[in-house]
Amino acid sequence: MQPIRTFNVSPSLPSRLEPLRKLAYNLHFDWNVESKDLFRRLDPDLWESTHHNPVLMLGTISQSRLLEVVEDEGFLAQVDRAARQLEDYLQEYTWYKKQRNQHQKECYAYFSAEFGLVDCLPIYSGGLGVLAGDHLKSASDLGLPLVGVGLLYQQGYFAQYLNADGWQQERYLINDFHNMPLHLERNPDGTELRIAVDYPGRKVYARVWRVQVGTVPLYMLDTNIEPNKAYDHDITDQLYGGDIDMRIHQEIMLGIGGVQMLKALGYEVTAYHMNEGHAAFSALERIRILIQEKGLNYREAKQVVSSSNIFTTHTPVPAGIDLFAPDKMLHYLGYYADIFGLPKEQFLGLGRENTGDLSAPFSMAVLALKMATFSNGVAQLHGVVSRQMFQGLWQKVPVEEVPIAAITNGVHARSCVSKSTQELYDRYLGPNWSSAPPDSQLWERMDAIPDEELWRNHERCRLDMVLYVREHLVKHLRDRGASASDIIQAQEVLDPNVFTIGFARRFATYKRATLWMRDLERIKKILLANKHRKVQFVIAGKAHPKDIPGKELIRDINRFIREHHLEKQVVFVPNYDIHIARLMVAGCDIWLNTPRRPREASGTSGMKAAMNGLPNLSVLDGWWDEADYVRTGWAIGHGENYDDPNYQDEIEANALYELLEKEVIPLFYDHRDGDGLPRPWVAKMKDAIRLNCPFFNTARMVREYAMRAYFPASDRYHTLTVDNYSPAKELAAWRSKLGEHWFNIKIKDVDVSAASDIEVNQTVAVKAKVDLATLKNDDVQVELYQGSIDANGDIVNAVPVIMDYQGQDPENSSLYTANITYTTSGLQGLSLRVLPRNQYLSSPYEPRLIAWAE
Repeated sequence: MQPIRTFNVSPSLPSRLEPLRKLAYNLHFDWNVESKDLFRRLDPDLWESTHHNPVLMLGTISQSRLLEVVEDEGFLAQVDRAARQLEDYLQEYTWYKKQRNQHQKECYAYFSAEFGLVDCLPIYSGGLGVLAGDHLKSASDLGLPLVGVGLLYQQGYFAQYLNADGWQQERYLINDFHNMPLHLERNPDGTELRIAVDYPGRKVYARVWRVQVGTVPLYMLDTNIEPNKAYDHDITDQLYGGDIDMRIHQEIMLGIGGVQMLKALGYEVTAYHMNEGHAAFSALERIRILIQEKGLNYREAKQVVSSSNIFTTHTPVPAGIDLFAPDKMLHYLGYYADIFGLPKEQFLGLGRENTGDLSAPFSMAVLALKMATFSNGVAQLHGVVSRQMFQGLWQKVPVEEVPIAAITNGVHARSCVSKSTQELYDRYLGPNWSSAPPDSQLWERMDAIPDEELWRNHERCRLDMVLYVREHLVKHLRDRGASASDIIQAQEVLDPNVFTIGFARRFATYKRATLWMRDLERIKKILLANKHRKVQFVIAGKAHPKDIPGKELIRDINRFIREHHLEKQVVFVPNYDIHIARLMVAGCDIWLNTPRRPREASGTSGMKAAMNGLPNLSVLDGWWDEADYVRTGWAIGHGENYDDPNYQDEIEANALYELLEKEVIPLFYDHRDGDGLPRPWVAKMKDAIRLNCPFFNTARMVREYAMRAYFPASDRYHTLTVDNYSPAKELAAWRSKLGEHWFNIKIKDVDVSAASDIEVNQTVAVKAKVDLATLKNDDVQVELYQGSIDANGDIVNAVPVIMDYQGQDPENSSLYTANITYTTSGLQGLSLRVLPRNQYLSSPYEPRLIAWAE
């Protein structure tokens, strides 16, 4: 029976407890120990059963319990403290205000297909989403004027359970938005705020929900409403669910709908950040608005948009990029070509590396790169890989100069460090440890933490993890209808006093979750041979529902456990989520990561482990490649790349066993003092905290995004849009002229004063004669490109030297001079190149034009 009317019923709180409502609806509770303790204290069992959802708690807790705590002076004092801490946090004089205090109004919009914020909002699948959530948390900590944009999934990502054979099964749970820390955005008259997005033959409507992440609002679109058709309800049903048509539906809603939503909410955004290519359609919608509502032409509108767009790629392999067939793109979005005044193939070329390949699919990553003023990978090595992957977009630009930067990921410290460990750091390092930069003297206080206290705290964390895993397994087995003997056995898994190796991540095949099992006899010997050096594994993670090879890895691990009777020593923890991750990165002793280099873009779970004092044991890929992997852990291999994956697996599995047998396990067990304290191991724990916590941290990461991307992009937006977009119009006209005449440039002569044999630091004078055709000296930058010569005869490790303009000769050729020196011996070389120059360009590579001497 359908209702004739509905009501949204709010919890009824005694007035003295009213501050709990504000605390419950701001995710600040997730990284504020006082607030989290407060809700746990209110009803510990309900806190756990609601998956740490304070809104649901307040809606279901008994009125008698509320009346009880309203008489508890200690509880009320804690309510007041938590409320005061939230208020102080919201009013804080932040890093951003110190940087941009007198600056003009600005706003940064951060688009992501998923956000992993808290375990009671299951709208994330893994590292990308948790990174996005941590990004918002640190943006709030720093006071950035940032808003998040995403989709609110009715079913989110799946809940994982295993059948008796260890095969992953999926269960999709329905999210009850009205019992989550979400606000439904409304118009002034109280009606739901809605937007309408054009799809072929129809409009799809979406309402807007907000989750408050400290000072940062995250707005999410929900299409599961009338008058949408049943298919359109499903656009925001499952994260990464459905077929390719559903994927393009979702990305249209995220990108195009996201821009419309921000406009409906009244935001004037000055910088747009696309976290992965899923949101790249936002650029098309922004161009449309500028054409149809501001009167700009396509080139002018594209200039404004690309000058204020930021793109972060997380994909180290082409197979991970969303691609759409040309006919599909034209079916769904071909009307944009008409609005832009572009031929269909030119429109499709926006998403093609080779615009002349008319059969090539439309790449979301290529669209994002072409529409961004700043692009980056998420680790230094990933930056190198990304520049190689996308070099074709910048023809003739040396790969090391391809304008894709690297901003190494981080994690939000207060979200991933266990409560007791945070209290330990607060006590000895002070309250600012979670955002202190690497050069802060605060980190010198690490040695002030007594070894005994750090170790005993870690042992408590290990015990907490073991107890939770047992409880979690018992519940999982009961739900599956397992036998009584299996349930009894689950109550005894793991030993809280044994060396514990943690492995938890998405079960994609390149992450090689079973590499440690490659030699079964050898790993069994490590696990079973020495009763004084016991070893155990805690493993968790999900495979995508359609990833059969990933599911086979999960099954193989569970079969190995069962067939070799290792149930107590090797445990696969089902339904990995944020809560399980936090327990594991605090409670394990070492963090294992075995990706196939260089396919791990970053990897953030190891950063979380290091912040809790865990050394890492990892292949030199992603973030670990740039960490101090000697003092803070161990490296598997030496950063080699292999052509034969089977050979690579053999070599690196053997390296892993060698490290465990000869270095890792002995250091943990064999060097203990009279009190049983492993002081050399604790020293490594302290190094892991001291050297990794301040850098691999979203406080540093978001500051870097602000300084390198948000501030310049926002400033450029203000610069280009003043006086009815006059600078943007001027720049677009200049670029049009540049494109027409660039290929008439001729480098006529390069005169080098020195002979072929010179000495180190000898000055070499160079003169050049360049025919700029109809262009002027102010339109170009002429550079010498000098460096050493490699075995292939190419210039490497090059340094550009800007040449000085000396006027024109009688033939109207432009003359340039420069003096150079070489500081190292050996075979060196130089070339000459011409790049565009304009005061409004974000970089000389923006027009993707370059001329080289031949």
